[in-house]
Amino acid sequence: MKKCAACFRKLSRKKGLLFITLLLFLIGLTVTAVYLESVDDYQNAVKETIIRGIDISEIPDGIYVGEYDVNFIYAKVEVTVRNGGITDIAILEHKNGRGKSAEIIADRIVEEQRTDVDAVSGATNSSVVIKKAVENALDGNRKSEKEKDENFSRFRPFRNPQKDIG
Repeated sequence: MKKCAACFRKLSRKKGLLFITLLLFLIGLTVTAVYLESVDDYQNAVKETIIRGIDISEIPDGIYVGEYDVNFIYAKVEVTVRNGGITDIAILEHKNGRGKSAEIIADRIVEEQRTDVDAVSGATNSSVVIKKAVENALDGNRKSEKEKDENFSRFRPFRNPQKDIG
């Protein structure tokens, strides 16, 4: 009788370990699926981002703040406009994977005085996000309050009127 009880405990332990192993595997599988879906959503958001280009000569002098977020990449910029041109772009925040090299895009925008400049090779997604953040900063000053409220909050550009110059 004692031998049967010991066998039963061994069998119960094996079943318990098998159950725990299976449960951990299923949890890992679920986490992986959720992660892959997030990556897919992020890639689609970058693909669907449109850089329209803005007539910078129409932007009043001032300092504008804009941001853009596609989950894995986020950029917040401060754009200075003087005399109908962009004089400076400061990258206030840039959450990126391997896209740090895309930050040079700010200099290209200032040089070319347009937001639809070529992306940085190897950092295309970060380039798109930074360009869109700049565009949001500049575009945000021309929208009515109603239009601003209708934008999705993560992508809504905003302007800091306390930082106006000129």
